Amino acid sequence: MEKKLVLCDTNIFIEFYKNNVSIVNKLNVIGIDNIALSSVTVAELIFGALDKTELNQIRENIEQLIILPINEKISSTFIELMLKYSLSHNLDLPDALIASTAIIHNLELFTLNVKHFRYIDNLRLWQ
Repeated sequence: MEKKLVLCDTNIFIEFYKNNVSIVNKLNVIGIDNIALSSVTVAELIFGALDKTELNQIRENIEQLIILPINEKISSTFIELMLKYSLSHNLDLPDALIASTAIIHNLELFTLNVKHFRYIDNLRLWQ
């Protein structure tokens, strides 16, 4: 069976850490070997850690996942998205970087904030 990576938005892992059963079940369907994160999501999770214990838990979890760094293509797409959507849809920096990562790697994005992404051309959302 072909490996099908899914890029997960930051809010998915926030809910995972809250033990949201629905999100945990969906992540199990995707499979740990098929979960990818943008380096932006990793940074947001680290930034949101409440203490060293939580930070260590985040570090352990992300070491098991595929982390997709920002590269030149993602950066160019990010700027294009900001030019196209920042005024019209109030697209913010982290969401634009995450969307750009999904577009460049041709991955579906798993997010709880569908309204933040649904208008972006060439971005596929995981259902």
